[in-house]
Amino acid sequence: MEKRKNMKVHAFRGLVTLLALAIAIGGCSKKQETTATQVAAKVNADEITVHQVNNILARVKNVTPEAAPQTKREILGKLIDQQLAKQQAIAKKLDRSPNVMQAIESARNDILARAYLEQIAAAQPKPTAEEVKKYYVEHPYLFAERRIFDLEEIVVAPKEGLAAGLREHVAKARSMQEIAAWLKSQDAKIAANRAVRAAEQIGMELLPKLQAMKNGEIQLIESGGRWNVVHLVATKAASVDEAKATPVIQQALLNQRSSESVAREMKQIKDQAKIVYLGEFASEAAAAEAKSKAEADAKAKALAVAKAKADAEAQARGEALAKERSAAEAKARLEAASKPPSTPVQLPQQTIEKGVKGLK
Repeated sequence: MEKRKNMKVHAFRGLVTLLALAIAIGGCSKKQETTATQVAAKVNADEITVHQVNNILARVKNVTPEAAPQTKREILGKLIDQQLAKQQAIAKKLDRSPNVMQAIESARNDILARAYLEQIAAAQPKPTAEEVKKYYVEHPYLFAERRIFDLEEIVVAPKEGLAAGLREHVAKARSMQEIAAWLKSQDAKIAANRAVRAAEQIGMELLPKLQAMKNGEIQLIESGGRWNVVHLVATKAASVDEAKATPVIQQALLNQRSSESVAREMKQIKDQAKIVYLGEFASEAAAAEAKSKAEADAKAKALAVAKAKADAEAQARGEALAKERSAAEAKARLEAASKPPSTPVQLPQQTIEKGVKGLK
């Protein structure tokens, strides 16, 4: 009975997906004004266009020119099945079912929201050559110094009182089996595995630590509340030059830029929107808002205190400099006053007479 119920649920979800895709994206519920060359197939009163086939083909990865005709036929076959199922669903008035209507509206909302976010992402400028080069230089472990790692790993669930003993055993252990046996004796929860991973498949927090390890070395790496006992079995250099890395870096930078742009846009429109939480969500929203406001106020207060401190220090430095300057001027005046008056230089009478004659 349970199995039959699950089959009905999956069948219903599949039908809803077909209807949602067909109706939300536009489908073929209305006969389109198309020429004979634009129509790929007619399914009763509805038409499937070549544009629909090509649109799906463009989203299929790694299709060679030789395989394209066969792939198109397969896509068309699936569209025909979809159209037939949609027609039957409408004939049975399933499109008026509350669950189906809700699913269609949900799919429509998702499609429209995604279209808006994709528009924002598509408007972002492509990374410049300078940005690409800078990224390449700043991430040597992913490119110029890229390596392939053969790793044995034991992931340990944190347990109170275990850390000190684990560090001690890792420091003196000669094999992962010794460490695993000791962890089991301590009733620790562990998961062991071995894998060969390229640098880009390893988290950026862990990668520099692996780069610094020597073949055969075992280390305990603590990161993000996780304990990883890692045995570096072997490594192999697999550098990537800048030319090959350029398209990868461009895409990575563009993805990052698009993500940041979307986040900024969503924050801006959310700040400008009037959002009111009701019912069971009202108290949670109020608590979250109060927490957010408290954090913002604390941050503003900390900034104000830091600014006041900086202003006070700057004022103190200014006053100290003014005092030093005043003291230096007073000292100079005192030294000048304490010096004996200078005696006028007496010129010889002969020199004076010569000067007077020269003026005449």
